[in-house]
Amino acid sequence: MSKFLPYSVKDVHYDNAKFRHRSPLKVLSQSLLTLNTKRDYASCSTGKFLILILVFGIACLMLMGTKIPNDTPLNEKGKVTFVGGLRLGRLLRKPPRIPPRLSPDEGQLKDNTTNGPKWAARQQSVKEAFDYAWSGYRKFAMGYDELMPISQRGVDGVMGRSSSLGENQPKGSSAYHLSGGDHGPKPDVYLNVAKDLADRLLSAFNSSPTAVPYSDVILRESTAHPAPGGMSSTAEVASVQLEFNYLSAVSGDPKYSTEAMKVLAHIKTLPKTEGLVPIYISPHSGGKMNGNFTYLHDMYTEAMKGVRHLLVRKSIPKGLVFVGELPYGSKGEFSPKMDHLVCFLPGTLALGATKGLTKEKALAENLLSFEDLENLKLAEDLAKACFEMYEVTATGLAPEIAYFHAEEYSEDGLEGGNKSSAYAKDIIIKHADRHNLLRPETVESLFVLYPITKDTKYREQGWQIFQAFEKHTKVKSGGYTSLDDVTEVPPHRRDKMETFFLGETLKYLYLLFGDDSVIPLDKFVFNTEAHPLPIRNN
Repeated sequence: MSKFLPYSVKDVHYDNAKFRHRSPLKVLSQSLLTLNTKRDYASCSTGKFLILILVFGIACLMLMGTKIPNDTPLNEKGKVTFVGGLRLGRLLRKPPRIPPRLSPDEGQLKDNTTNGPKWAARQQSVKEAFDYAWSGYRKFAMGYDELMPISQRGVDGVMGRSSSLGENQPKGSSAYHLSGGDHGPKPDVYLNVAKDLADRLLSAFNSSPTAVPYSDVILRESTAHPAPGGMSSTAEVASVQLEFNYLSAVSGDPKYSTEAMKVLAHIKTLPKTEGLVPIYISPHSGGKMNGNFTYLHDMYTEAMKGVRHLLVRKSIPKGLVFVGELPYGSKGEFSPKMDHLVCFLPGTLALGATKGLTKEKALAENLLSFEDLENLKLAEDLAKACFEMYEVTATGLAPEIAYFHAEEYSEDGLEGGNKSSAYAKDIIIKHADRHNLLRPETVESLFVLYPITKDTKYREQGWQIFQAFEKHTKVKSGGYTSLDDVTEVPPHRRDKMETFFLGETLKYLYLLFGDDSVIPLDKFVFNTEAHPLPIRNN
């Protein structure tokens, strides 16, 4: 039994005489024994007579079978009223009542059920940050791909030349749905934009000799070509399926879905190591279409088992859970290197476990297998490591890449700059990896984990990250900039605001602080560019 005072009403079974519940008869007898005037009363005949009357009254109560329960209601003056109107309030006073107190965790859960002024104000702060970032782009870079906020000019870095397939998913289909679909004000506008972009991107599929598309697309010319190394990014070619499938559904044209799903059917045929595939994939090997898509979940399940078995480790000395790499294949040495890009994984694991339902509801409906619970635990552990990548630095912002002190690797003198961090010795940040590009992956996972677990710490962590962006990356003339070194204050600034800062990072933060019923995770799915698409049930 805990020796401390209880945190909630369910823990009132403690052994402290001052607060222990006592029966009314025991209260009365103890009051008589401890009365300050008992000796004076006992020293005279009147006192003895009064004591005799009291004893006689107690005996009568007992003989009449009158029992005073512990929960007898008090009247408006806080006294117990007996049959016949006899009031013995002072003698039958109840022991002091301890106000119900929630544990820190319970207190957080209570706060999670509401969206009070605190979170509304924080959401408004994110909205103002978005307006500020957009004002800088509009003022200095309208018509260009990206803003250089310090130089106060625009630059074409992506779409102006050769464009990566994964960076240009048909965003119009998401806007089409959120604007009301066919019932929206101008449904054809968004749908036509989405189809036009998708048709240009299809050149990557049509130009390739196999089901795997080329990586680079020249949008202006609707042509495509392989990357300089000849390989396509597995992540890019396998991340357009949500948009292309939805576009086929709302446009009635199956060509987008058909081409996109050929990629996953091909990946299914590839040799794997415990479900894991290489980072890059060749567009010069063949694949075949499979009309049954249930294999996708099997591939996910197998891959997550492989991640847990081959890639998950704990750091030294504090035991942060992280995901490393096998840069030379499954037979090669393990590298305790984790890119910030990997921090999308906690959110994915949580969604895979609960399918977007709250953990509480999924448990109540017996929907979580043992493997789901393992993945959900891993999701929370990895989210902690991702947040500590921020916490460990002097700026409070994460580096692009972190290494973890492990049995396979250790290096001194490469801490993050925050000496008060409990994990200062666990995380190693090399000089070439200390930049921050305003990336969204960690806040994406925080956004997913909060509505699933209802744990406010994810909101608080998101707010802490947002404040660090405000403090160190905001440019006076308008916009936000990436940083060269997050381990120093003040940090040296790069002259670039990546487009995903507005499209993803600030969007996830805005949603994190808002009402999670607006875009519920069991009704919507987000693609890799943070565009919500409705889940379409068969």
